[in-house]
Amino acid sequence: MVQTEVATDCLAAKDLHVRLGSTDVLRGASLSVAPGESVAVVGTSGAGKSTLLQCLAGVVTPDTGTVSLQGQRFDHLPPRERSEMRLRRFGFLFQFGELVPELSLADNVSLPLWLTGVSRRAARERARPLLDATGLGTALHGKRPSQVSGGEMQRAALARALVHEPAVILADEPTGALDSSTSDAVVELLLTEAARTRAALVVVTHSERVAERMNRTERMADGRLIA
Repeated sequence: MVQTEVATDCLAAKDLHVRLGSTDVLRGASLSVAPGESVAVVGTSGAGKSTLLQCLAGVVTPDTGTVSLQGQRFDHLPPRERSEMRLRRFGFLFQFGELVPELSLADNVSLPLWLTGVSRRAARERARPLLDATGLGTALHGKRPSQVSGGEMQRAALARALVHEPAVILADEPTGALDSSTSDAVVELLLTEAARTRAALVVVTHSERVAERMNRTERMADGRLIA
């Protein structure tokens, strides 16, 4: 496992508690990630991993506890402000890509830039290096998700998560639907770009192979991180 230099936290969650109905989903979960650091969160289904990720993204507000980005607490902000923060400062990568089916791959990758006011032409220019780096050459730029393979869709989703150089990248089972070769390529680019931009990277995964590539692994059970 690669060691990382201790630095001021980029993303910090402290003592998170979330209760859904009669179930305590998170029971005092805490996690901190430094700029440029990669952390894997592993655990069985129902351990609370997805709820933790949603709290880190500001999608779910914890009943108690705090979530901060670069020293600024944001879990208590109004929904609109949290949404704006997610758009500009977070990148997301999901198991099945979640691309917009009506848009081409190039436009899917450009989407985070469009939403923050970058012109379509400028957004496409900024997206082009990442499209090429993910193996999506010019011939694929104009294709829609339904016209390419699952691996190509996931590489486009990866480029979309990275294109605006977010402060935080949250990935939920990003290689769960990929073969081992494509999985290795996605993880390699994810780690390279996170290190280059000094983004805090959190990856929820069932894959020990993926977890071993991260700077450290946190194990989750019964709503707590047990390291």
